[in-house]
Amino acid sequence: MQAQKEAPPDMQCNDKFLLQSVVASPGATAKDITSEMFNKESEHHVEECKLRVIYVAAPRPPSPVREGSEEGLSPRASVSDNGSLNAAESVSRTRLEQHKHQDNSDDAKSLIFKLTEEKNSAIQQNKRLQQELDLLRRESKRGNGGIPFMYVILVGLVGLVGIILGYILKTT
Repeated sequence: MQAQKEAPPDMQCNDKFLLQSVVASPGATAKDITSEMFNKESEHHVEECKLRVIYVAAPRPPSPVREGSEEGLSPRASVSDNGSLNAAESVSRTRLEQHKHQDNSDDAKSLIFKLTEEKNSAIQQNKRLQQELDLLRRESKRGNGGIPFMYVILVGLVGLVGIILGYILKTT
């Protein structure tokens, strides 16, 4: 297989590699390994694994200017596209990259802070809803205890009034 000169524009690839493995007899040397060992029809146990090819972007080359603990020391000169040395351009490019990195870091920190606040708010809301649910469950259990006491008293009074009226009507 020949390597491609450049990656396709959509960075998609259909190439695959097939890896095969087989158990060799103890003490086998490289000369003892033949293509026949990988033949499935000859009752050899052949393990297979297909590997897909995935294109990834090439990493950026390291900065020609010292970073980290070396910051503040005199910058190294860099060679510009036309071949001349240009230390000032290299320093300004490095400072711009550091500023972008700091902006990205600040954005990430603020995003993490916002997400943490949202998480805490969601936890508090969940606790409040759980307390409300518990309260509603307790109230519903209290109300389902059979016939309400007031209903029993009302039915008793109506019955008593009925008995009294019946007695009065019978005696008259």
